[in-house]
Amino acid sequence: MEIDLALTADAATIDAAGKLNLLGVFDQISAARFPARHGRLTLVLRFTGGVADAGTHQLTIRLMTPSGTELVAIRGELNVSPGRGSIQTGIRVPHVINLDGLVFQEAGVHTFEILVNDRHQATLPLTIAQQQAVS
Repeated sequence: MEIDLALTADAATIDAAGKLNLLGVFDQISAARFPARHGRLTLVLRFTGGVADAGTHQLTIRLMTPSGTELVAIRGELNVSPGRGSIQTGIRVPHVINLDGLVFQEAGVHTFEILVNDRHQATLPLTIAQQQAVS
């Protein structure tokens, strides 16, 4: 399994037909002071593979701070099954993960590290910026 789409958004849904709907895609959050709490962040991933990739895969997502500390760790299983037409087009599995109440201790580039079966598949940067004081 590989990842062909990785982004952060305000919200995302997957409809009954498997269509991915996105709202408010972003890669930066501004904060007046630290620690800074962010109400909701949606991590959107789309996994791709061939019919041979059907089955269960181990998924690990880590959100790392600029100083190298693990802020969030999510581990679970990704169950993949081929759908209609997957022999011709391959398997595409969208995945939406809502992260509520994240607290960022520092400004800088944080990174989501995504691994499938302990193999690195994607790095997604998220900049947490210090707002400039208005004088």
